[in-house]
Amino acid sequence: MRTVVHLSDLHFGRTDDTLLDPLVSTIRALAPDVIAVSGDLTQRARRAQFQAARAFLDLLPAPKIIVPGNHDVPLYNVFHRFFRPLERYRQYITYDLPPYNADQEIAVLGINTARSLTFKGGRINPAQIADAQQRLCSAPPEIVKIIVTHHPFDLPAGFESSERVGRAKIAMDMLFSCKCDLLLAGHLHVSEADITPMRFVDREHGVIIVQAGTATSTRARGETNSFNAIVIERQRIDVRRFGWIPTAGAFQHVSTETFARTAGGWRQVGVEEHHESSTRPTPR
Repeated sequence: MRTVVHLSDLHFGRTDDTLLDPLVSTIRALAPDVIAVSGDLTQRARRAQFQAARAFLDLLPAPKIIVPGNHDVPLYNVFHRFFRPLERYRQYITYDLPPYNADQEIAVLGINTARSLTFKGGRINPAQIADAQQRLCSAPPEIVKIIVTHHPFDLPAGFESSERVGRAKIAMDMLFSCKCDLLLAGHLHVSEADITPMRFVDREHGVIIVQAGTATSTRARGETNSFNAIVIERQRIDVRRFGWIPTAGAFQHVSTETFARTAGGWRQVGVEEHHESSTRPTPR
């Protein structure tokens, strides 16, 4: 069994600082095997914001798979945006843009989808797809295969297709062929876990798509600050959401979505609420 903590959209520069210590304490208590951070560590890619993000990350245990988001590319500094878009990210966070961590039970690969030419959207290129295929298709079939991106490969209901990463269709072909299991993303500030939707019904391998809400930002978009703790077994995956409960001054386990491995890949088998408060967004 492995536990992966999934954080996203920290947005240092626009954080609610009262959440930081409780978040660190909760994650430490979970004792994760890997921490996945799916982008937007900063609000405007400024040096002080990256320094604050680095200080926060240094408080967390376990190996970390971190990818940048569109907010980690400078917006107003045109030279840096187009010629050195991830210079500060590399300086303060990591030089490893396709981070990878594998053991006897899970393989976790991060893919950078942030681009200079788009202010909000993201893309994945053929070289990244080929690299992911080489790493993941060669992993033994008993290993649970996980990909971490900022921009999602697919979307919850109610979002425009423009929010999906560019070349998602080609990427999904690779993910199905490699029999990937989990796709972790952020960007939307919405908590969601589901199986690849009906447009992929011709595929024989169901993939679990997991969105993380913003863990620390004040830009919550109507949803409680939250993160995911994903408990992984060979035949079962539990996506456990931890939401900020102001009255308790703590992050608490608020819901669990359970998925089981079947002959046709992963299928959702249960949803359980654990607290009267919910991390679900307000109606659109």
